Amino acid sequence: MMSLLDKMERRWGRYAIPNIALYFVIGQVFVLLASLLGKINVGDLVLVPGIVMQGEWWRVFTYMLVPPPPGVLGYLLIAFAFYIFYMMSSALEEAWGAFRFNLFLLLGWVLTTGLSFFILGSAVSNSFLAGSVFLAFAFLNPNFEFLLFFILPVKVKWLALITWGLYAVSFIKGPGAVRLMIMASIGNFLIFFARDIIRGTKQRKRNVERSIQQRAERDEPRHKCVVCGKTDLTEPTMDFRYCSKCSGNKCYCSEHIRNHPHIVADNG
Repeated sequence: MMSLLDKMERRWGRYAIPNIALYFVIGQVFVLLASLLGKINVGDLVLVPGIVMQGEWWRVFTYMLVPPPPGVLGYLLIAFAFYIFYMMSSALEEAWGAFRFNLFLLLGWVLTTGLSFFILGSAVSNSFLAGSVFLAFAFLNPNFEFLLFFILPVKVKWLALITWGLYAVSFIKGPGAVRLMIMASIGNFLIFFARDIIRGTKQRKRNVERSIQQRAERDEPRHKCVVCGKTDLTEPTMDFRYCSKCSGNKCYCSEHIRNHPHIVADNG
């Protein structure tokens, strides 16, 4: 049966923009360079819902082109962030196709922008939308390794686990705007992966049950003396035999195979 995504892709797939992450990176590089040259004030591009409602509607779109802040490592860190975002986005687009990755970014933008209007005075960045790209990449490629500090190899699933932890702390202790942005990021992730998570949980449960059953079968003795209760597990060197004169295929150890009362079925 064709899924909703399949139907949407069949109908609107031709409108998808291939390699869309490259255009975002180029746009952010342009804004970064223009701001360094004094041609653009980045503050005029940031999404502030209260200002949008006063007429500066373009902020709803331009905040997606605001580059990340320099941080401690300066512009080297920004260049690395551009590379990581493009690499992860390309991997997602290759796995999903251009339409589904476009839809993932579109839903993230809709959720982030829509929820931002619940707190009109707060500035909103695109960092949590980039975070949802990271979480999606980590979910699909859990064993991919990053070189932390360009030296230490770390699997992306552990970095994703740390990210989830930071999101939880920020959601509990952070301001309302941060909570809404986290909700938008996680909501976007769950729209695409909730079904896979549920399936994976059920499969893991089945695997655990199967493992328990197999372990129980391994621990169950093949032979058990009906007189003394010794088994091939408690007495691995003992010879067990079955008495042909007893009904019900009764098993006896070597000590009782010739010294036991025969069990005869009662036929009424």
